[in-house]
Amino acid sequence: MSYHANEKGYYGEFGGAFIPEMLYPNTEELRQNYIRIMEEPSFKEEFNQLLKDYVGRPTPLYFAERLSKKYNTKIYLKREDLCHTGAHKVNNTIGQILMAKKLGKKRIIAETGAGQHGVATATVCALAGIECVVYMGEIDIARQAPNVARMKMLGAEVRPALSGSRTLKDATNEAIRDWINNPVDTHYIIGSVVGPHPYPDMVARFQSVISKEIKKQLLEKEGRENPDYIVACVGGGSNAAGAYYHYLDTPEVGIIAVEAAGKGIDTGESAATSALGKVGIIHGSKTLLMQTKDGQITEPYSISAGLDYPGVGPMHAHLFKSGRGEFISITDDEAMTAGLALCQLEGIIPAIESSHAFAILEHKKFNPSDIVVINLSGRGDKDLQNYIDYFKL
Repeated sequence: MSYHANEKGYYGEFGGAFIPEMLYPNTEELRQNYIRIMEEPSFKEEFNQLLKDYVGRPTPLYFAERLSKKYNTKIYLKREDLCHTGAHKVNNTIGQILMAKKLGKKRIIAETGAGQHGVATATVCALAGIECVVYMGEIDIARQAPNVARMKMLGAEVRPALSGSRTLKDATNEAIRDWINNPVDTHYIIGSVVGPHPYPDMVARFQSVISKEIKKQLLEKEGRENPDYIVACVGGGSNAAGAYYHYLDTPEVGIIAVEAAGKGIDTGESAATSALGKVGIIHGSKTLLMQTKDGQITEPYSISAGLDYPGVGPMHAHLFKSGRGEFISITDDEAMTAGLALCQLEGIIPAIESSHAFAILEHKKFNPSDIVVINLSGRGDKDLQNYIDYFKL
């Protein structure tokens, strides 16, 4: 059994494209063309060149000596925090802006939660000289002010989502409305492995450069391509999808997905979709979803703005349901503590999203001979205010 999407965009029972009739032409144009365009030599050449010269790839695979010593195992960090813009998100936006250009689009829309995807989208729109509108929940605009300023400096218009919880899912709803109204000239750059087919597969393919590099780098450092475990935090799940991609069908590589438990799984303030979710449809995709008994989407909560999505990408829903992935949920307190520990052990300030992945080292015992790769998906600059408030710095 393969853990990749089939041609209809399904991962097992999850995925597909459950969309209003009005959106069908948009997604269908993309579905018919995305693989063909991605496989064109001219596309590959431009994509790889930009990843190298603009994003700064390959990102290092760093052996974390002091962290490894503390947990008595071999820990490597995939340094996506060193990408231009400070996170992995730009791998996908570079790919999608080139896709949009190939399809003749003149305007870009995007949604953002933590603001990282918004910044990465505004960045590539400036690079390409294309108009950019980013939808962002009003609450996220308040808690991620530096990223809002960045987007504006990059020439994007930031439109607040004022409905519902005024966070990521509401920003996504607004972006979908915009796309329905502007089907011909607009491309919607979705920031994670969510949404209707072909988005989860397309975004995973653009992010798969992460695991492609890990294989090559591990071979150089350890004489083997495969780690024993690959660990990543999961909100929608694009950094995780990229880190897992080339290992999905390699059963000897353990896949560990780390979700945000918020204040605790049973507190009603959590974003641990695998533990709390039931099968449902959100933003055009059938997946696991936090919802009430009568199917209303419930509010997720996490101290990290990038993990409080009520659903999860269909790839991850399938990894969970099939047992291929091991899902661990981490509370706010555990994540913050792990983030500070990384600062003081390795001199690296991680995004709070990424800090969740490091917190599993307190929960799961690895063997001294294990090679554990943790995807350090983003840097912590955007979260300094959170760290200041939490630790009374």
